[in-house]
Amino acid sequence: MKTLRCVALGFACLATFSAAPALAGDGTLAVGVTAGTLGVGPELSLRPAEKLGVRASVDWLSFSHDTDVDDINYNGDLGMLSVGAMLDWYPFDGGFRVSAGGRWNGNDIALSATPSNNVTIGGTTYTPAEIGRLTGTVEANPFAPVLTLGYGGDLSRGFTFGVEAGVMYQGAPEIKNLQARGGLLENDPGLLGDLEDEEQRIENEVDAYQVWPVLQVMLMYRF
Repeated sequence: MKTLRCVALGFACLATFSAAPALAGDGTLAVGVTAGTLGVGPELSLRPAEKLGVRASVDWLSFSHDTDVDDINYNGDLGMLSVGAMLDWYPFDGGFRVSAGGRWNGNDIALSATPSNNVTIGGTTYTPAEIGRLTGTVEANPFAPVLTLGYGGDLSRGFTFGVEAGVMYQGAPEIKNLQARGGLLENDPGLLGDLEDEEQRIENEVDAYQVWPVLQVMLMYRF
């Protein structure tokens, strides 16, 4: 449901920008694509004045990454999906801009681990047969403020190149529903309590990702 809300919101933002050509003068409306640490997707930009502009984008990407937490090897499938709106200030009337805004953040990580050796969870040692398979989901705040510096080109019609760098603050990630599935102790109260301790250890491991680096490049066409 979170993913569907992000997609719906993204298309609503882009549709709103698309419906605004009457506000655009010479080169003030731009359409293109953006790619980088937020993902890849369409971007629309409106710059009605030399010093002021607004942008909206939808970005998505997915990839896998393995990480070890207390000798348990977790596979993490990162699904990136976010919808953003930015207010751009061009202090020198040129291409350099300072931007602030936010993103509706649907990014999450699906974790899974299938131990092949004995593992220690919450101070208790368990066999692979007792654990089975560990699964859980890591999520951050649904709204994340963004601050960037960048270059957006001038107001000339035609293709233009842009870039921005900054940070997105998405809060301390939290793990949801860490469970042991298919093992002999799947519903054991002791294991369930130890999994709560494991959740805290995983959250400590991903705490550094509460500030996400932003580095995006854009290829736009100005009308």
